Formats: sequence, structure tokens, C-alpha cells
Amino acid sequence: MARVVLPEDSTKEISELIDVLISLFFESLPRRDQRNWARVYLNGLVRTSGKKTIRNIAGTGASSVEQSLQQFISKSPWDWTPVRRSLAQHLERTAQRPLAWVVQPMVIEKAGDRSVGVGRQFVPQLGRTANCQQAGGIWLASSEASFPVEWTLTLPGPWTSELLRRRRAGIPDTARSLTPAQDAVHAVQRMAATWQLQRRPVVMEVSNTDLPQTIEAFALQDIPFVLKVDGTLPVSFGGAGRHKPGPHTAPARELIDSLRSQRRVVEWTRHGRAEGAVTLLTSAGILATPSEDRPVPVPPTPLLLVGAWSEAALLPSEFWITNIGDRPLAQLFLLAKLTDRVSLDFTETCEPVGIRDFEGRSFRGWHHHATLASVAHAARLLSAGGSTDPVSPVTPGRYRGPLAPARPPAVLPPRPLIPGQSARREYIR
Repeated sequence: MARVVLPEDSTKEISELIDVLISLFFESLPRRDQRNWARVYLNGLVRTSGKKTIRNIAGTGASSVEQSLQQFISKSPWDWTPVRRSLAQHLERTAQRPLAWVVQPMVIEKAGDRSVGVGRQFVPQLGRTANCQQAGGIWLASSEASFPVEWTLTLPGPWTSELLRRRRAGIPDTARSLTPAQDAVHAVQRMAATWQLQRRPVVMEVSNTDLPQTIEAFALQDIPFVLKVDGTLPVSFGGAGRHKPGPHTAPARELIDSLRSQRRVVEWTRHGRAEGAVTLLTSAGILATPSEDRPVPVPPTPLLLVGAWSEAALLPSEFWITNIGDRPLAQLFLLAKLTDRVSLDFTETCEPVGIRDFEGRSFRGWHHHATLASVAHAARLLSAGGSTDPVSPVTPGRYRGPLAPARPPAVLPPRPLIPGQSARREYIR
């Protein structure tokens, strides 16, 4: 993809902001020289054109700088978790209030087999088998901006079972081979338990096989969620009361389509676009499906299945399961569509600061790079908001992405009533 090159005035502004962010987020680094190399690396992520490798960041003919950066990123034992936690806490205090924690998969295709976590594996996002790393970001997201604050790197079986490979990559003894969804769930659980953040709904896509364990894990910590699922997912419903035999089981798509007469119209504005859109929503109460290792979910979780039609579609095309029962469907839909906000910021800001570009082989190095790329992402968006004072609260609507022009407000034309459709309309702005 094309890389964004910032004007000199903008890079100077961001560099000044980076100096402030170093003092805020990197206090856990014990030595001054470590904080200095963090500053060098962050400025390199923002200023360097092309791929953000350590060699490119160091510049030509600067072998000593390259060696020092290599040591700082791949070998230095500094803990990335306090940095990420400080970043998340700071964004909660100063940026526009996040609405959700959004889990965003990231696939990094590789040519070789030595980068940590690389393997030939089927990737749902690509729809094919690829030689790649599978990672995931957890983003604090609002309708105006989103920020990655935590990262997971999925380790295929050989990376945890082969002792030599594990040692060469410096993989911790506690790391296990899990699915990307399981890695993300464990990361969310750690954040909820130890990061001292206000708990937000978790928005993520989950496969049919990972869904029971995901629901149970979040229920045990009372974490609200909106989980995108496939329309083929078997769901159980009914069975409550004397005159409702059951429960019954049917694919999610079939259950939602049977309720088309109860649809509501929602008009909203797509993230990153000016034009309006129309979506039709309906919902049904369903029963939690126990995970394979438990006959009954603990505790029982009342769930809602939400389905959506695009304006012209004959069949529902998107489905979510949530444990949030006290919000209108329009608000639940808004939470679900924060994935579009994250995708936009990933493309416009996170990729240009090099989140995919690390070429080292160590587990520690990958996480150090991802942490610094997250801070660079925040610096870009905070600077684009028009203020270099990251301590004072920002005003609503200040984030427009890096150097993007202001977008005019959406103008929604009147819509005719769809046959069989309730006249009630709900609006998302």
C-alpha cells in the first residue's frame, strides 16, 4: 500500500508530542538510554518513508544506531505491558470517551519460516491458507477515533512444542498454542482484571467453534459483549413458560428471517463516509450454548441474537450475539459497526506507522515493536486533532484521521416505508 508522508511541520509537531508521551508512558523503563531509544524508534515510525524496519529507521551508514535499536527492540528485557496499560489509561482520561473494546484481527503474510509465530495456516480473513503471522489488536474505539492498546500474537503448535524453536524466539514458558479468538479473550480478561479501566462492551467476530467458550469466559467476569457470528450458527430459543414447548434449534439466519415483520429501520452514517445508509434490524432472545467441557454455562447467560438486512437485501446478512439487554437495537448496531471505525484507522494510521513491518525473529521484539507502533498511532491521531497538549481533555469530534479534510454532515434523503415494515425509525449519527 502507499505510505503517507507527512509535511515537515506535522512531523515536528508529532515529535514534540512524542517527547511528552515518552514521559507519560515509558516511566516503567528503568534506564534513561532505553527511553531515549524509544524516542528514536517512535520518531522513526512517524518520519521514515517506506517500510519501517530497524535498518530504515536507523538510516544509511549508521551501524551503531542500528545495533542499538536492534538491542532495544529485540533483546532488551523491558516489559511492554505497563506501557500499553499507561497508554490505555491515558486515552480513557483525555481522548473522547471510548464506547467499546474492539478486537481487530491482523494477518501478516511472510515469505520465510523464521519470524516468530509464522506458519502455514488457514486464515478466515483471507479465505485461504497462507504462510503468515496471525495477530490481534484490542482497540479503544469511539465513533470519532480508535486506538490500539493491546496486542496478541498467535503461536501455531510447532512454536510451543519444539523446544529449540521456542528458545530461539524467546517464547515465555507460559505461552500456549491457542486460536486467535482464545488469545484475544484472554487478553480482554487480563485488561478487565488488572488494567483499571472502565469496563466497555467487547466487540469481536467469533467462529462457531470458539463461541461457547468466549461467551462463558466473558460471563464469568461480567464483561458485556457484542459478538459477530455466522448465519449458519445453530441457536436455541423458546422453551420458557407453560405454553412454549422447546427449546428449539435453528440456524441464526433462519430464526432472524422468521422475524422480518418485526424489523425496524435504522438510518446512520458510515464511518469515513458522508453518505447515509439504511439498515433493517430485528432480534430474538436465545439460550446460551454450553462449551464442550461444561454441561451447563456458569452462570446462565441471557442472550440476544440481532440480525441486519441492508436496504435492498432479501435476506439478513449480518448477525450478532450480545448479553446487553438494556439498550435499543440501534445502539447495539452502533457498537457492532465500530469495527468499521477500527478498520478505517488501521488503514489510515496504524499501517502507515509500520504495525506490520517488524522483521525480527523474537517474541519479545514483536511485542516491543507493536507497543511502539501503538504509541506512534496515538501520536498521529492526537496531533491530527489540533492540540499538542495530551494532558488536557479533548473536545468531541476533534479526530479526523491523519491530515484528513473535514467531512460535511450527512444529509439523509427521505425514505419510503418498506412493505411489511414498522414505521418506527431510529437514528444513529
